[in-house]
Amino acid sequence: MDRDWIAEAKRVFAVEKPEHFTNYRHCCECAEHDKTLLAHTLDSIGLEQLGSPAWDPLCFCAAEGLKYCLPAMVRLSLETIADECYFEQMLFHLTYGWRDNRLLTICSVAQRIFVAEFLYHMVLNFPSELDYSVTADNALSAYELWQQA
Repeated sequence: MDRDWIAEAKRVFAVEKPEHFTNYRHCCECAEHDKTLLAHTLDSIGLEQLGSPAWDPLCFCAAEGLKYCLPAMVRLSLETIADECYFEQMLFHLTYGWRDNRLLTICSVAQRIFVAEFLYHMVLNFPSELDYSVTADNALSAYELWQQA
């Protein structure tokens, strides 16, 4: 039986939607990113909102906002693995700051295990897609980080 990664992510990361995702009073950019994230659900947010590394609202998110959005990152990674490969951007969020990664530090053991298993799944099941998009090494490094935490 295939594992339903999206449903499981929603279950493991079932947290309330934050009242605000960013320090929205900081500047216009933070306010815009906050507005974008508030306007969407885990099911409706897409590549248009999260797919640009140069304009990614999750980079401005508090750790709690990233935690809330993880199921959307899992969904987008799976949906785009064959073409646009959002997975690369997800890896950035999972590894930025390495052991001090803001998401890693607030996740429970069960959440960390889920992330490590998802990373393993991606490496095992999509080797050619990951090699093509030059993310295989990054995915293995992310797996090692999350698996050891």
